[in-house]
Amino acid sequence: MCQSKKAGIIGLGMYLPENVLTNAELEKMVDTTDEWIVTRTGIKERRIASSDEATSDMAVNAAKEALKNANLTPDDIDLIIVATITPDMFFPATACLVQAKLGARTIPAFDISVACSGFIYGLTIASQFISLGTYKHALVIAAEKLSSVTDWSDRATCVLFGDGAGAAVLGPVDEGGILSTFLGADGNKGDLIKLPAGGSRIPATKESVDARLHFIKMNGTELFKVAVKIMADAALGATNPLGLKAEDIKLVIPHQANIRILNAAAKRMGLRPDQIYLNIEKYGNMSAASIAVALVEAVNKGLIKKGDKIVLDAFGGGLTWGAMVIEWSK
Repeated sequence: MCQSKKAGIIGLGMYLPENVLTNAELEKMVDTTDEWIVTRTGIKERRIASSDEATSDMAVNAAKEALKNANLTPDDIDLIIVATITPDMFFPATACLVQAKLGARTIPAFDISVACSGFIYGLTIASQFISLGTYKHALVIAAEKLSSVTDWSDRATCVLFGDGAGAAVLGPVDEGGILSTFLGADGNKGDLIKLPAGGSRIPATKESVDARLHFIKMNGTELFKVAVKIMADAALGATNPLGLKAEDIKLVIPHQANIRILNAAAKRMGLRPDQIYLNIEKYGNMSAASIAVALVEAVNKGLIKKGDKIVLDAFGGGLTWGAMVIEWSK
C-alpha cells in the first residue's frame, strides 16, 4: 500500500508487427484504389500481425518496453489491465495470459472491452487504484489484432484496420499526472459498429460463418455523423472542469479513426493543426491501441515535455467515448 498521490504515466512502450499492408496491395485484393482510400480515410498503410502472433504476444512486447522505460520489472507491478476487443479467446482473460508470459506475481489481471476508447478507460481505472493507495504500479496495455476479425472481401471496412499494441506503466507522481477524465457510453447506438456473431446471441455455427457474421460490421455514414460531436464534447468534458482553453493544450492525441473525422473534430474544438498528433497514414485504425501507440510516438519524438498538458480523446463501438487530461510528469 502506498500513500495516496496523483497517478501519472511513468513508462511507455509499443509494439507493431513487421508486416506492412499497403494500399497498392489492397488494390489487388478488393475493388478499391489508393486515391479512394487516402482521400476518404487518410490511411496509406497498416501493420498486420502474423498468423502465429496473437493479441497477448503483441501486448507482452509492448509491456516489456514500457517496464524497461519505467525502470521496473514485472515483480514491481501490482495490477494488469488489457484493453482489447480481439482477445486471444473469450476466457481466460488476455491480461492473465500476459501476466503468465511476463512472469509477474499473482496480481489482479483483467480485460476491458470498450473498443477504441479502451486505453482511456484502462488508464482511468488504474489511476483510481493508485490514487487511493490500493496499488503502487499498474500496467495498462491496449492491444488489438483487428486483422483477425476483418472481412477482407468488404472494401468499405478492410481498408481501415490494422494491428498493434501500446502500454503504459502508471505510478504515483509528485507533480502533474492525470488531472481529469470524462467517460461515456450510449448503447442505443451499439449497432453502428459491431461484431455480430461468436457470443451468446449468435453462437458460431456453419450458418453464421457462411453469412460472414464473425467480422466487423459498420455503418460508416452514421458513425461519422456522431463521432465528430462525441470527440469534441468528450474533450470539453475533460478540459472544462480544469478551466483549460484550446491554447492551454500542448497536444491532443485522438483515436486514429478517419482523417476527415479528426479534422472536423479538431476544427470544432478550435485546435491548430500542430496541436493534433496524427499517425493514421502509417497504421490505420488499431482500435484501443491507436491512442497508446500515438502517445508513445509523440513522446519519443520529443513533442511532449515535462509540464505540458495533453489530451487523449477517443470514441468507439458501444458506442463509448472518453477523454483525459494529463500534465506530463517525466
